[in-house]
Amino acid sequence: MIKPTPNPPETDPTSPYESLDSTKLHEAADRALDHYLFPGATPPPRRNRTMYAVTADFKNEELLANACETLASARTIANDFANLIPASQRRTLQGIAQLIMLGELAVNRALDNLELPQ
Repeated sequence: MIKPTPNPPETDPTSPYESLDSTKLHEAADRALDHYLFPGATPPPRRNRTMYAVTADFKNEELLANACETLASARTIANDFANLIPASQRRTLQGIAQLIMLGELAVNRALDNLELPQ
């Protein structure tokens, strides 16, 4: 006897929610349901992220240390990039790297002169 339709494809017996991120998926589904089912509810408080934000609560030492690391990274990038371009432009980029280094030295000196509270 010939069947008029083929057999349905085999399905995986595991649930899509039984994975490593199942809790994250479940929490996201709960948030979505709460958003649509309870629109008047107050949302959970947002976390303050201080990455890339210079706020008034940073100490001078932290700001100077961050500026020093940023300048060191910029100098390294400029020096590495200078090796990839033609000689006429390389001198310009090496000059920029030297100016960055001078700024880094100034920030380091300010960091050394900073008096920390006892």
